Formats: sequence, structure tokens, C-alpha cells
Amino acid sequence: MRRSAALLRGGIVILFLISVLVGQADRALGVEREGGPSSQQEQTIELSPVVVTATRGERPSFDVPNAVTIVDREDAERQAPRVLPDLLRGETGVFVQQTTPGQSAPIIRGLIGSSILMLVDGMRLNTAIFRSAPNQYFALVDPYNVQRIEVVRGAGSALYGSDAMGGVINVLTPVPRLASEQWQLHGKALGQFSSADTSWVNRVSLEGGKSGVAIHGGFTYQNHNDLRGGGDIGIQRPSGYEVYAGDGALFLERGNQDLFLSVQYLRQPQTPRFDELVPGFGRTQPSSAVFFFEPNDRLFLHGRYRLRNPLPFVDGLELHVAFQEINDDRRNRDFGGTREDRERNRDALTGITLQLTSRWGQWMTFTYGGEIYLDEVNSSRVGRNIDTGTTSTQQSRFADGSTLNSFSFYLQDEIRVHPRLTAVLGGRVSHFDIDVPKADREVGAHLTTSVLTGSLGLLYHLTPTINLVTNVGRGFRVPNVFDLSTLGPRPGNRFNIPSPDLKPEQVITVDAGVKFNFPRFTGELFGFYADYQDKIEDVATGEVTPEGRQIVQSANLNKVTLYGVEAGGRFRLLDNLQLFGSLTFTWAEEEFLDGKTVAADRIPPVNGQVGLLYRPMPRLWVEPFVRFAATQDRLSDRDRTDPRINPEGTPGWVTANIRLGWEITERFRARLAVENIFDQPYREHGSGINAPGINAIVSLEARF
Repeated sequence: MRRSAALLRGGIVILFLISVLVGQADRALGVEREGGPSSQQEQTIELSPVVVTATRGERPSFDVPNAVTIVDREDAERQAPRVLPDLLRGETGVFVQQTTPGQSAPIIRGLIGSSILMLVDGMRLNTAIFRSAPNQYFALVDPYNVQRIEVVRGAGSALYGSDAMGGVINVLTPVPRLASEQWQLHGKALGQFSSADTSWVNRVSLEGGKSGVAIHGGFTYQNHNDLRGGGDIGIQRPSGYEVYAGDGALFLERGNQDLFLSVQYLRQPQTPRFDELVPGFGRTQPSSAVFFFEPNDRLFLHGRYRLRNPLPFVDGLELHVAFQEINDDRRNRDFGGTREDRERNRDALTGITLQLTSRWGQWMTFTYGGEIYLDEVNSSRVGRNIDTGTTSTQQSRFADGSTLNSFSFYLQDEIRVHPRLTAVLGGRVSHFDIDVPKADREVGAHLTTSVLTGSLGLLYHLTPTINLVTNVGRGFRVPNVFDLSTLGPRPGNRFNIPSPDLKPEQVITVDAGVKFNFPRFTGELFGFYADYQDKIEDVATGEVTPEGRQIVQSANLNKVTLYGVEAGGRFRLLDNLQLFGSLTFTWAEEEFLDGKTVAADRIPPVNGQVGLLYRPMPRLWVEPFVRFAATQDRLSDRDRTDPRINPEGTPGWVTANIRLGWEITERFRARLAVENIFDQPYREHGSGINAPGINAIVSLEARF
């Protein structure tokens, strides 16, 4: 409690100093401070997008006391993503790591994997088999079926529970909705070619209905060949893969209620684990002779029911029911080995959430509800001798039949303390029942634990166009089935054995910042501090497997301290010309039990982007931009032995890029992009493959 109070006081002091500086700047701009809303204020409100993830209710992003990054549909449509995380590259507070083609993982405030909670339409994507390291599961959401991505940076466990330590990412898919009283049918077809991997992307979607009833369906196919890196890196083999994705949705609305039903499916039939198949830094041979995700797929069924004003004291009710199945099947063989393994790993997650909203006049809003998630893991492994053809049952990656069930209740109270000051208090009680049977190994585990967490956010309206905010929150992550029972090969020539005696990780974060919402400028500047305790890490046992892999086991060991600054904004220079940019800096150190302090793992370098969006004509836009990252040579001992990371540090890089779009007619659009114009050879820090070289992308879209 003393630490939380000190962090809160620190945030308030930072806010006070910022208020002095920005108050002077605001007066210089002549913005009104007193009285009713001016015409200028009304204009700025239009510039602030609505966000739902930060408070679990619709609010302008300017008016939530959180650091928020938004990628809207227009932003997404100007890009040509291979996988969903590509849409977050260069965005404020987010760095993207790519271990292998077809997979990428976002890093927020120095944390990655299961330390970030990922949602799709408000329901958990994170499962019991998520790794605390980079993983591939976020790439199993179709990037061409996205309405908006919302990133809430910082601990979000008070509202969202386990895993929300570095932040919460919510992918919102399109909801079909038509205003016409007559039946309508619309369609869209996209064809896209990229030169760096000679890839094709095709997308067809249909939407029909009328006011009160609408239906949507879509199909996406991607075919990527081996990727060419910049400069003299050349073709990187094997790095080709395919993607099949389909989606459908039904929306019904009548009076004060509506129903949304959706289905999503994405499949990568055979994706190579590139970093395992080529020698990495410090290696003379690869770790694996064969390593394919074969296949990886995700099925998601979701229903949402909303009712407005169901009771005199309840303004809104929202019920979600969802089922998600992820298959993480693999085929692998160690380099020089004769046994090729076939893995079948299935995770089935069922979720039910109920949320109520009650408003008490203009000064208080309660948001409260409960969640139930039931997660089951099935896993098996069969080995085949490639010389003799004989098969044998091997120990599975996870203990077959493992379950992770959670039950929780949360409450958020948004209080308008003063016309200028809003406080948001959140609290959550979560109970977890985790059962890992012995299955085909010598040890099992049963963990029952309850976690209480909370948060406090303050938002101060310094002026109609400037808000000061600060947050203190506690995040946590319960050990999941991956932590407790993983048995098998890991990157870096390691072999994991089960770890039954683990406890939850926890982090206390504080951030403070300023948000701007001028008629011609929107942006934010945040500083953050995080105290991360009981970090679960791999520890070498000193033994090796017959194949020469180092045997490791997980344990709650160390403390990590993280600091950082995040800045981003968009400035309208002219009515048809915008300047945008972002800059993210993260610094972290890890303290061992013996008092030794070293750099923390996988911390991104200073990174960001700067660009212009110019519309010389209503039907034409041009977007030149630069992305960059500084050198990262502040490495942990683990980083230096990771074959994905140069032990001397990851060199900095700068790429020049340009996109342009032309609306040829009302029904036809064309887009052209050239990425990495000067063919720079570079690798994003922590990635297992080099980034694309010069890449020309052409896309044509027809609407009918």
C-alpha cells in the first residue's frame, strides 16, 4: 500500500508540473477556459474517436484516464498487412516482434505474450497455452476483417483480469448495419500483390439487409512465397505459407435491444518455424531439421445481446457468450535426429460475460459484471523414425486434459468529483481453479487461488482542449497450463520440463500524461513506471537432452523495473494535409534474488514513425512516412544467447515508405505502396527473420 501511495503521489506531482507548462501554452493559443462549450470545443470533440475498451463503455478517447492507441478502419485499409499485428507497427506505445513468417507478437511497455491480454469483440483470445514469450496466436485473427483495434496501455486487470499486465488489445470486427428501409445487397472484392514475397491476397465479402436486420459474410485467401530481405540478405528460405479465413455475422435490432452473432475461422495449413530451420546468431547449424506449424487454426463463435434500460436502476445490459478453439499442431525433428514428431495441441475456451451499467445523474456511472471462462487443453505427440518408419507414443507438449477455469466479478465507479475532475475507481475479485493431471509425465499440479486487484485513474480538464491524466493499477497473471506443464523443445536449443510449484506474477504501474484535442492537433504524451514482481522465468537445470538441448524449468524468480515515455499525435497543417508521428522509449532492468541487476529481456529500442497524409484531390491521397528504431545493445544474458538476437546488439534502422490511393470511380479503388524504398537490410529487435527488402504492393478493390 505504501508503494502504491508513493506512486500515486509521484503521478500527481508530474501532473502538476505538466499543468503549469501546458496551461501557458494553452493561453498562448487563446483557447476558452470558462463558460459553456465553444464552437471550437464542439469541433475538437469530433476529432476524438470513441473507445470502449478503456472503461468497458463508450467514451471519447480524449475523456478516458488511460493511455490509448487506436487503429481505425481507414488506417487499416491504407495498409497491406500479412498478419494482424502488422497493423500496429509504428503505433504509439507498441513494438512488433516477428519470430517467423505468418506470426508476429506485439510488445507493450516491455511486456509480450501472455503478459498482454488480447480480446476479440471483447472476449478473451488468451488461452491456457499462451506463452509468456512471443507466440503466434494473435496472427490467427484475419487482418482483413477488422473495424478497429483499441490498445489500452498499462495494467488493466481491474477490468479484465489475468494477463492484462502490459496492456489490453481489443480487436473489434465489423457489425453489419444498414439504415435503409428497403432490402439492399452490397459487396466488395480485393486483389493485392506484394513483390517482396511475391504474394497474393484476395478478399471477397457481401453484406445485405435493411434497417433492423443485416447479414455479412467474407472469405480471405493469402499465398506468400519465400521472403526477400533487404540489401544482400536475399531470399530467406523456407518462409512461405498460406492463409485461409472466413467470417460471417448477423445483426438484429428491434426497439431497445439488439443481437449480434458472428463466426470467424482462420487456418494456416503449413507455416515454417524459420528461426529453428536456419542457423541463428552464434550457431553453426540450425536447431531443427524440420519444424512446421501444421496446421495452426482458430475457430470463434460469438453471440452478444444488448438491452437498453431493462430496469429503472439499470441503463444497459450486455451479455456475451463465446466459444473459441485453437489448434496448435506441429511437425518437427531435431537437426541430426532420426525421430520426427507429430503434435496435436487443442485448446477449447468457453466464455460467458454479463455487464450492467447504471448512471446516477451526471455525476456517477457504475459499470459492473461477472465473467466465467472454462478452458480445456488436449495434447498428444507421436514420433516416427524416418529410417525405419516405426512409430511410438511420446510425451505430449502439455498434460492432456488440463483445465484452467476462472470466475470473476468486477466493479468500476466513474465519479465526476468536480466539473473539471473525474475519478475512475475499479476493482475485481477473480478465482482460478487450475488442474494439470499427471497424464503421461511424473508430475501434475492443482492450483486454486483468488486474486483481488484494483485501479485508480484521475482525469483533470485543464482546458476544453487539454486533459491531464494519471493512473495507478495492479496487474497480474496466473500461471497457466503452459507454465505448469510444458514438456518439449523450446527456441534457443532448450528443452522445457514441467514446473508445478508456481504462483501468480504481479505488476504495479503508474503513469501520467497529457492529452490534446485541438481543432488541428490531437495527441498524447505519457510517462510510465512499472514494478513487476514474481516474474516466471526459465531456469537451466544443468542437464541436457540426448539431442544436446539444455533442459530448463520455470520458476518465480526476479523483479523487473520498467520506465518509459510514449508520445504520438496528428497535426492538421492544412485542410488536406496532416502530419503524424509517434515515439516510444522503454528502459528496464531485472534484479535477481542474489541482488545482481542486469538489463531485462527483449526490451525494444527507441522506435517510432513520422509521416504526412496529403489529399491533393478528394479522390486521391498520398502518404509518405518514415519508420525507425535505434540500436539496442543493452541486452540481458538471455538475449545474448538467443539465436534470434545479435549478441553485439540489434543495429538501428530507418526505412522510407510511401503509399497512395486513388478512388477511380465510386465502385473502383486502387492503392500502390512502396515499402523500404532504399532496400535497407534490417531486423526488428528480437525477431527471428529479417524484415522485407524493397517491397512494391499493388491492390485493386471493387465495390458492387
